[in-house]
Amino acid sequence: MHLQKHDYMSYTYDYPRPAVTADCVVITRETEPKVLLIQRGNEPFKGQWAFPGGFMNMDETTEQCAVRELEEETGLKVTEIKQIGAYSKVDRDPRGRTVTVAYLAIIDKAEAVKGGDDAAKAQWFPISALPKLAFDHEEIMKDAKRLYLSLSR
Repeated sequence: MHLQKHDYMSYTYDYPRPAVTADCVVITRETEPKVLLIQRGNEPFKGQWAFPGGFMNMDETTEQCAVRELEEETGLKVTEIKQIGAYSKVDRDPRGRTVTVAYLAIIDKAEAVKGGDDAAKAQWFPISALPKLAFDHEEIMKDAKRLYLSLSR
């Protein structure tokens, strides 16, 4: 069933609802693995590096959101992703209460990428030399590395 905008916008709730985002961590299988990052084009953290990601639409799952945002922001298409975890620290996003679900995509080698949508740039970095990351993406990266290693055995 596909919801029309008016189907879900006409409700009022007694409880506040956080925004939901999804992030996609892409790591290569190369001898020196690389991680795909985007340089943020908008505030908050404008100019800083982060994982491709964004706000979930009402008619998609967090998995679909992660894959869509990855393609919109970098041009990279993936089909298989694994959930890293959910991140819900109260102050993780200065725009308001936001919960993100992070996913890992593992690809053979770095492919051509280009910043799009609200990403100023998209670029591959060696996993051993990542820049400072926006939001709580350092914490997500630690968990992503752990999952990557367990899946790469």
